Amino acid sequence: MTTMYVCPADGTRAPVESLAWCCPVCRGPWDLDFEASPVPLKSLSSRVNSLWRYEEALPLSAPVTTLGEGRTPLVPLTSSVSAKLDFLMPTLSFKDRGAVMLAELARRLGPERVIADSSGNAGTAIAAYCARAGLPCTVYVPESASPKKTEQIRAHGARLERVPGDREATARAARAAAGEPGTFYASHVHNPYFLHGTKTYVYELWEDLGGRLPETIVVPVGNGTLLLGAALAIAELSAHGLIDGRPALIAVQAEAVSPLATAFRAGAEELRAPAESAPTLAEGIAIPNPPRARQILRAVRASGGTFRTVTEDQLRAAQLDLASRGLFVESTAVACWAAVRDEGDGTSGADETDRAGLSVVVPLCGAGAKTGLAPAAGAGGQSAQ
Repeated sequence: MTTMYVCPADGTRAPVESLAWCCPVCRGPWDLDFEASPVPLKSLSSRVNSLWRYEEALPLSAPVTTLGEGRTPLVPLTSSVSAKLDFLMPTLSFKDRGAVMLAELARRLGPERVIADSSGNAGTAIAAYCARAGLPCTVYVPESASPKKTEQIRAHGARLERVPGDREATARAARAAAGEPGTFYASHVHNPYFLHGTKTYVYELWEDLGGRLPETIVVPVGNGTLLLGAALAIAELSAHGLIDGRPALIAVQAEAVSPLATAFRAGAEELRAPAESAPTLAEGIAIPNPPRARQILRAVRASGGTFRTVTEDQLRAAQLDLASRGLFVESTAVACWAAVRDEGDGTSGADETDRAGLSVVVPLCGAGAKTGLAPAAGAGGQSAQ
């Protein structure tokens, strides 16, 4: 069967080769009409040590652009909480999982140019993998983007476009350029190939835990690419009879910018209004109006999960706490640990996660070397992601 884009809102379809970056009817993001095959757990030990070992579940195979991404360690933080060290990727963030898929797809389609927009990590990943694929790349970033991340983007040979204003303004500028002929928009939000890359996060958990999943998977949510990838993998593993039960998805947002948490608590199926932009240490998830909001809310509810929000003080404390354990990650990447660390070995006494024998996994998504240590309260400024 031919793999095609399909709009989850109205069913519109388009060939992948068309370079159409969104549904022409509703302008919403695409899903992918692709059916994964079962991954044989017992044969994995002899395969390539990267995310491409799950070839039956991926819409692309035999990649040229790979940098060995994936297969990151899973280490315990407490007796019931483990962390997956996704900051140990080639470009030091989990975004490599999806970026390699987009760059490989672009390489096969042969566009004149590739563009992307990002608060930093997705842009560095797209720039790196486009360099690997030999593709010209332009990355749009907010003017407040971390200097260390913009330096990395330039080092990979990408053209950098700084956009005045916030993350939403950056996305609008990139979308305007995406309509130019011969342009492949490597959108980690709109292009579903990115989600089929991030779903390997859960396939790795499944393999590392011997064919099972933890009871609870906690993920940071801005545009929701890791959460939706996780939901996709869980659905595939369940459909193939490879797991006995489905874990709850706990979505974490910064209290300062938490439109999805607000909608979830109100029982809404979509955002009633975008959130106000506000400074936060977790800038990588400070998305006022995520295009896949409806899908994110539906996925969390279907899993029996919930949303949590964390304060700036919690983010600072969590970053220092992880550093004291030997793990220096950026301030957005500590959001999940901030959400569970003070609750008796990571368990909760207040909501759906209050269950005996709880096992929880949190991702550490980006390296602290990308942004440095979050400033102390009252020190002035915010750490950019």
